[in-house]
Amino acid sequence: MLKDFTRRWGLSVTALAVGFGLTLAAASQAEAKVRVAYGDIASVENLHLLAAFELAEQKGVEIEMTYLKSEDIAAQAVVSGQADIGVGGPYALIQKVKVPVRLFLQLSTLRFYPAVNAEFYKTWKDLNGQEVAVHSRGSGTEAIMKLMEDKQGIKFSKISYIPGSEVRTGALLQGNVKATIVDSAGRRLLQEKAPGKFIILPLDGVNATDEALFARQDFLDKNQKEVDIIVESVLTTWREVTKNPAIVAEWRAKYKLLPDLPADQVAEITPYFTELAQGKAFPPNGGGAAAAKDDFAFYSLSGQLQGDPASFKVEDFWALEPLNRVLGKVGTN
Repeated sequence: MLKDFTRRWGLSVTALAVGFGLTLAAASQAEAKVRVAYGDIASVENLHLLAAFELAEQKGVEIEMTYLKSEDIAAQAVVSGQADIGVGGPYALIQKVKVPVRLFLQLSTLRFYPAVNAEFYKTWKDLNGQEVAVHSRGSGTEAIMKLMEDKQGIKFSKISYIPGSEVRTGALLQGNVKATIVDSAGRRLLQEKAPGKFIILPLDGVNATDEALFARQDFLDKNQKEVDIIVESVLTTWREVTKNPAIVAEWRAKYKLLPDLPADQVAEITPYFTELAQGKAFPPNGGGAAAAKDDFAFYSLSGQLQGDPASFKVEDFWALEPLNRVLGKVGTN
């Protein structure tokens, strides 16, 4: 089973940092483990990834999962060597740091919904000069909002950071924020708990990576066997979820994943993954060069990447070898 020492949601950020450090120290004295840094809380959103990691463990790869405050912190952990693999979309960081960090597997494409309190806002134009909340700095949710600033000719007064779609959804319902961006489960919850109170603003022309696996190039080179097993496990899991979204709930019970989920969130598991599967949010072939080129266009428009997207080289951001090796084994879907 996953060594998920930060699975409990109530830990403070300080406790997370201390736990991360202690675990890293212990790992150096024990057998090698693949240390995965996830810049979010444990939730329904990542159940399928946890199931994929369980499959990888069955194939001999021990995985140590750490939940951190934001994607920024997770990315910095990878850059510094405190973690082996990160989860996120660190295009801006890759462009800035000298340490060669590379994406190697697309996990999901952006499927988010800008939501506003209808008492205050009705359209994108109404958000001009107003505050909005997103997941974290450098995240896909921030990129979407910055892109919409450009497309709509508006400027937010402030972008605040609230990790976790369910947290942002709760903040909307409680009146703590008036404009944010949520996932499909959050959108459904808003509609169920307060029908008519919130408006989902339209998103057009958004097609980019939401989350991917990334690592330092030296780790990918030295651990090809382990990396290939993880890539194959994720692709296998993604293809199964796309065919049968209800299987995620079965995996949760089988592997005892997130046992403390509230009943209302447990009930959301199958609807959540059904909607994403129908929206083709789980790339069956791992993204690769085609995904990278879509990302160059999107993240340049949104301001996460600097420069002409036509000048970007895939190999400067992606390591395609692991994905190509696995696709050669399992085939394209």
